[in-house]
Amino acid sequence: MRGGFAKNVLWLLSGNGLKFALQAAYFTLIARSLGPDKYGAFLAGVAITAVLSPFVGLGTSNLIVRNVARDPDLFRESWGNGLLVTFTTGVLGVGLVLAVRHWIPSGIGSTVLLLIAVADLVFGRITDLCGFAFGALERFGTTAHINVWISLSRVVGLSALVAIVPHPTVEAWAAAYLATAVATTFGSISWAFWTLSLPMIGLRRLFHELGEGIYFSIGLSAQSVYNDIDKTMLAQLGSLQATGIYGAAYRVIDVSTVPLRSILSAANPGSFRAGSRGIAESLAFMRPLMHKALMYSACAAAGMIVCAPILPHVLGPAYQETATALRWLAVLPVLRSVHLFLADALTGAGHQRMRSIVQVFIALVNILINIWIIPLYSWRGAAWSSIACDALLGVVLGTAAFQLTKAERMTIEITQEAV
Repeated sequence: MRGGFAKNVLWLLSGNGLKFALQAAYFTLIARSLGPDKYGAFLAGVAITAVLSPFVGLGTSNLIVRNVARDPDLFRESWGNGLLVTFTTGVLGVGLVLAVRHWIPSGIGSTVLLLIAVADLVFGRITDLCGFAFGALERFGTTAHINVWISLSRVVGLSALVAIVPHPTVEAWAAAYLATAVATTFGSISWAFWTLSLPMIGLRRLFHELGEGIYFSIGLSAQSVYNDIDKTMLAQLGSLQATGIYGAAYRVIDVSTVPLRSILSAANPGSFRAGSRGIAESLAFMRPLMHKALMYSACAAAGMIVCAPILPHVLGPAYQETATALRWLAVLPVLRSVHLFLADALTGAGHQRMRSIVQVFIALVNILINIWIIPLYSWRGAAWSSIACDALLGVVLGTAAFQLTKAERMTIEITQEAV
């Protein structure tokens, strides 16, 4: 990796690594304090907002990176449009969560759902947008700081809650979760206003790009569905205890993919620049990064399989089955080292629509499998469904990339022959 890109990866890796270490700390606090049942209710609420979260902003965070990578003068308009759309759609998202609360598993209270929705869909998404704004200008050091703030504030807030209230309820946890989200957002947006160009609303550009932004949202939402809907479905079709066990193991998987996501985030501007010359260039840019990611993921999977028995000792005896769940899920980082990089190669080359269609297809397959398998096998069924869908996603995206590259070469050959 070249110097500048390697520096960006290291910034994001250190920031994301510290972020997830802090997440592990507050995750342990919540899990041990609430127990599997109540933790499962909290986790199911977070999973519900995670499915809606990508529609907040309608892809404007991705458009900031894409636009600035190709024309830095577009930053102010992209930044201003992103703030406007993110706040507006975030408020609408909270309203939608409340509107469908009657179809939510009964163990998740309306107050908990409201607090989590406001934290994640309004304040959390604005904080994320600030990170993307700095990343678009390749100031990944600041993006890393924002990532750390998010988790550090939660550790401080939740630790204070435990110190004040010896046995906090799920509602108390959700209230602390919201309070820390508000604090982080005001800090992030103040820093962005102080150090970046002031935002500017450009309605003409906003309406012009809205269709493409929606495809980004659809793809990200589909990704959230096949990553997170199993937890909500497990709460509905299985039990909250099974949700807590499965969710605890899945959290370790999320931590293990930190290096993958750090590389992808640092690669975004370069991927868009390479992709402006076609899918072949975008794939060529991504290929060496994918190889490095695969080597890391294989080592991470082996480490999780060996170290899985430690997890119940950290979380408590009620989470004994998390060791087995983690061993089942350990293959996911390897599969994601393939499909995440293929997906970003398609996006970089302007094929976000195709990427979104594929991801929606996988999300539907995941839901159908879960409806059948979770009532039969509880969290084991959810794990098998996740593995199958991640593998299928890699195969379909790989096929799509191959066909697009083939079509692109044929077009170039025909053009050259005509000349």
